[in-house]
Amino acid sequence: MTITEVLQFADRLVFAHRGKHLDDIQETVIKGVWQGKTYENIAQECNRSESRIRDVGYQLWKTFSESLGEDINKSNFCSTIERLHIQEKSSICRTNCNFNFGSQTLYQYQKYPQDSQIEDTTKTTFQDLSIAPTINPTYFYGRTKELETLSNYIFHQKTRLMAVLGISGIGKTTLVKRFIDLNIQNFDVVIWRNLKLVKSLNSLMTDLLKKITIQNQNILISDEQLTQLFDLLSRQKSLIVLDDVQNIFISGKIAGQYQKQHTEYQNLFQAIAQTEHQSCVILISQEKAQEMTALDRELYPIQNLELEGLDNLAGIEIIQEYKLQHREYWLNLNNMYLGNPLYLQYISTLIKDIFQGSVSQFIAEENLIITEEIKQLFDISYQRMSDVEKQIVLKISNFNEDVSIEDLKKSNSFSSIDIINGLQSLKRRYLLNQTKTNNSLFTLSPLFKEYIKKIQTQN
Repeated sequence: MTITEVLQFADRLVFAHRGKHLDDIQETVIKGVWQGKTYENIAQECNRSESRIRDVGYQLWKTFSESLGEDINKSNFCSTIERLHIQEKSSICRTNCNFNFGSQTLYQYQKYPQDSQIEDTTKTTFQDLSIAPTINPTYFYGRTKELETLSNYIFHQKTRLMAVLGISGIGKTTLVKRFIDLNIQNFDVVIWRNLKLVKSLNSLMTDLLKKITIQNQNILISDEQLTQLFDLLSRQKSLIVLDDVQNIFISGKIAGQYQKQHTEYQNLFQAIAQTEHQSCVILISQEKAQEMTALDRELYPIQNLELEGLDNLAGIEIIQEYKLQHREYWLNLNNMYLGNPLYLQYISTLIKDIFQGSVSQFIAEENLIITEEIKQLFDISYQRMSDVEKQIVLKISNFNEDVSIEDLKKSNSFSSIDIINGLQSLKRRYLLNQTKTNNSLFTLSPLFKEYIKKIQTQN
């Protein structure tokens, strides 16, 4: 049995069980195990931690065990696959759209309707990803649960409008692009646009429809653009991504309020959620749009995916890529910088450049160091805040403990309703945390609090 056949078999099992194909690390683990390598050797070859490789292996064996109805592990994987391969040669069958490997059903089209594209080898996806980032899967860390959540929302819950949200650098754009790379074959049309250089809605619609007319000559550009767009979304399973959506919101006001010249975007997003079609539009933003909270999720298929920092294993993998010293301090470093992938890249570069790669020497400084790059990210967020939000974060930074609304009222000239709206706005920017043990108390992340203290010192 060739390694190609093994990978094809494993891919079918994983796809049937989880609705997605093998990723590069999973393929590497399967190849390595098939070739008799240890987890340690596999980890060295693909520049991953051994614990990460063991975790990937564990998830694979669990998936195979559940799919095949017998216990599969690293020790018996090869012999089990060989045995099933022999059975398959003598008894493989295909009936009622069920694919069988020996006596085991691998998947059914009925379970994953979108999988029918696998059989249609002539089917092509029209894609315009010219301004989307290129993601090297080798340097994609963690986010397994988030990828599964995206798949569930789009393929099973038939979500029409969803937002991927979080602070700058948390990995929103990277996550969505990785999802597309893994699932592009499940769409008829995939288009990526960025609102950093904000276009009017009319310009955006014209741009989208002109692109699509390459494949759909019957679509005409006219004043009825919205009708044409929804005709497309209904007839073809499309995925449209709009990145940096916060750029159409007003800076210096409460989060998620549309600029006057861009209020038509709000109407579009509401129509996408409320109109029946088979497609999905993903909004990537540092601020939550008002309609993503105002629309009734029980009536309309909308979802928010709010990203937090990477888990410890994924964060440590980023640090490991920089070949820093003193591994025993890596977990501490990941927590200090909130598991934010971009923060970790910036701070790891600084440690390598200034501290000769010594994490222990860096931590011995006993100060939260904010690199110039991180400061610039915080500057942009701070400048977008309303006056009341700025006053709230300044007040919170002066407290050594979590703060209540009453605490803010005592030390602030703003009205009670202004303070409440300001707190909600900060939460919609993902800059404010509520204490897990007491939701009536608020705090800032240590890193952002340090940034605010520096602003006070400068003023």
